[in-house]
Amino acid sequence: MKNKERSIFKQMLDAVNPYNWITWTRNRMFDYGMLESRKFPVATICIGNISVGGTGKTPHTEYLIESLHDNHKVAVLSRGYGRKSKGYIKAGTDTTMEALGDEPFQIKNKYPEIAVAVCEKRVEGIERLMTEEKGLQTILLDDAYQHRYVKAGLNILLIDMNRPVWCDNVMPFGRLRESIAGIKRADIVIMTKCGERAMGQHEEICNRIRSYKDIPVYFSAIRYGRLYPLFGEARQEAAITPGSSILLVTGIAKPQLLKEEIEKRGAKVTLMQYGDHHNFTTAEIDEIAKRFGETGSTMIVTTEKDATRLLHRTDLPQEIRDNIYALPIEMAILNGEEELFNQNIYNYVTENSRDS
Repeated sequence: MKNKERSIFKQMLDAVNPYNWITWTRNRMFDYGMLESRKFPVATICIGNISVGGTGKTPHTEYLIESLHDNHKVAVLSRGYGRKSKGYIKAGTDTTMEALGDEPFQIKNKYPEIAVAVCEKRVEGIERLMTEEKGLQTILLDDAYQHRYVKAGLNILLIDMNRPVWCDNVMPFGRLRESIAGIKRADIVIMTKCGERAMGQHEEICNRIRSYKDIPVYFSAIRYGRLYPLFGEARQEAAITPGSSILLVTGIAKPQLLKEEIEKRGAKVTLMQYGDHHNFTTAEIDEIAKRFGETGSTMIVTTEKDATRLLHRTDLPQEIRDNIYALPIEMAILNGEEELFNQNIYNYVTENSRDS
């Protein structure tokens, strides 16, 4: 690992960074009870990070849903980043992506049997869910690590293996939402997006995390699922074959891993990259259709998150509808520790559900 110790220069940047002092002061106010953190009589699991950008919160949230929902009544509560609505909204059969935000909408589409709600004020959101969902046992708090008005029972902190927080700085000099001392609030750390390189650094990373707090550290990797057509009228079999030409359209923070995955399957990739949570304009839709023809691509591939923003659009040319596919991602716990991780989660939920 490069930069084993944070340089004096990085420490000096944090020392003069007003945003660092603001977040430090706010955290101390919660620590000392000057601002109130509410605890609830239901198992609450926070999945979050201390850096901006994609660390894999949605696939990790979906992993927890898969692990729990057969034996526990689960709900998901999110802020609903990028939504065009305010206040508390619980997803129904007719709730739009614009009202929920792309990631909660994706989760509700994949798991229609569970309650999915959005609310800026998580305390209010939890209270409403507990009232409306009889027998609710577990609430998964998506991206709520800095929302300290809720005292989660289990804080899971995600750290991108490719951009470890100890090599970074607090915004605007880096990508951290708060200082790396925020690790101390975690109950579990998961190093995400790990490749083979991570396995040789296992002990070093665990020691670094545990220098802040002695907690379990797990390593996870992205696994890609089966390609599927976004619309029923797709012209060809959903498969990326060697020698094929793919137009990859993404509105996610870090599309490089997805691009590399498609290239590993032997395809030539042309990437059209937009910003995270991007809402496509009609002009951009036309540009995608134009590039598809110009590159001679055999299919258009996008992410599930982007698919939620394209699925219900009425301005998609038939050429796109006939040739666009989504490639889902899943999360896998590495080093043979999946059963141990699942047991940790199950034990917490079982001991802290309202019907315990």
